[in-house]
Amino acid sequence: MKKTSEEKETVLKMIKIYCSKKHNSNSELCKECSELRDYCFKRLECCPFGENKGTCGRCEIHCYKAEYREKIKEVMRFSGPRIIIYEPRLALKHLIKGLRHK
Repeated sequence: MKKTSEEKETVLKMIKIYCSKKHNSNSELCKECSELRDYCFKRLECCPFGENKGTCGRCEIHCYKAEYREKIKEVMRFSGPRIIIYEPRLALKHLIKGLRHK
C-alpha cells in the first residue's frame, strides 16, 4: 500500500512539526500527539478508498471522530505551511494529490 504509507509519512511529519513547536518535544512525540498519530494511522489503514483515496480534507466521508478531526485540522493548519521547509517532497506530493481529487 504505497499511497497509504505516503499518507502516513506525511501526517507523521506534520504531527512531529506541530509537537516540536507547540509542545516543545524534541525527539519523541508527547502523549497527546502520539495518540493522534495512532488514531490517524488506524483511520488510514481502514480507509474504504484504499489506494484510490484522495486527501482526507477533500473526502466526502469523514471517518474521524469530531475531537480528532478538530485536532488534526489544527495540526494541518499549523504544519501545512511549514512542511515545505522540512519536507518539500512530501509537501508537493500532498498538494498535487489534493488538486487531482477535487
